[in-house]
Amino acid sequence: MTRTLKEPDREKTAERLLKSSANKFYDPDVDIDWTAPLVEGKRFILDERSSLYGTPLWDKLTPEQRIELGKHEVASVATTGLWFEILLMQMLLKEVYEQDPTSAHAQFALTEIADECRHSTMFARMASRIGCPAYGPVPWLRRLAKLMPTISYGPARYGAILVAEEVLDRLQREQMNDDGVQPLVRMVNRIHVLEEARHVTFAREEVTRGMAKLSKAEIAYQQFIIALISYFVTRAFINPNVYKVVGIRPRDGVEAALNNPHWQGTIAWAGEKIMPFLEESGLVGLPGKFFWRKSFLLPAGR
Repeated sequence: MTRTLKEPDREKTAERLLKSSANKFYDPDVDIDWTAPLVEGKRFILDERSSLYGTPLWDKLTPEQRIELGKHEVASVATTGLWFEILLMQMLLKEVYEQDPTSAHAQFALTEIADECRHSTMFARMASRIGCPAYGPVPWLRRLAKLMPTISYGPARYGAILVAEEVLDRLQREQMNDDGVQPLVRMVNRIHVLEEARHVTFAREEVTRGMAKLSKAEIAYQQFIIALISYFVTRAFINPNVYKVVGIRPRDGVEAALNNPHWQGTIAWAGEKIMPFLEESGLVGLPGKFFWRKSFLLPAGR
């Protein structure tokens, strides 16, 4: 049983978020010292957030190899986030195209696009600075994702944005507060977390507003689409090629990660803030349950 949330005032929210954006925003070109040396011996992610942590493959790695794997995993997550933000910008531009540009709602959407442009550049620069390639999603998923702006609309579109942003947000909040993580990675995470808070508020209200207007048939479609997209998002975080850098065959690394209770638990933990909201909003339902469980965001018994 889901509860209908009170529909928020769209323009008032947008006006408040525009003021917040004007008062506090970052320019990664200025606010990050890209020339600062990396700190030898510091990790790029927490060990327990590695996809292989707790597996026999992890146990065979030296401390140096674990740091190296983490470096490539953080680059994979960042460049996958970049890929999703490009999709997000396309979807927001489609929304703005149909709106009155003088409205606060349209103007905040444009402001969010500007934020995402800076974030995408920041993620790309971080991957380059730490000496990693732009992994992003695997090629077949990159091609398939071109359909996303077409097949998704309304609450599922904003709900999928929330899944990607809030799962990443929880991982980044943990890392930005840990002194054992590279300062560069911590600063990138801090900037992203602080600016994404506005985007999360915007998207959550769009979900609430949109769900109140849908028929039962449309809700079933929305439930299926958001679950499908969320499945691909969580599976895309770690590109199989990251395992090559520590001498692990990609298919062996993927198999170990997908069957790793620690990695499954990390994804579930990262989704703990967004999943109750989506359930309460009515976006989690039977049409999408299979993909929710496969994404590790919903326990197998639910």
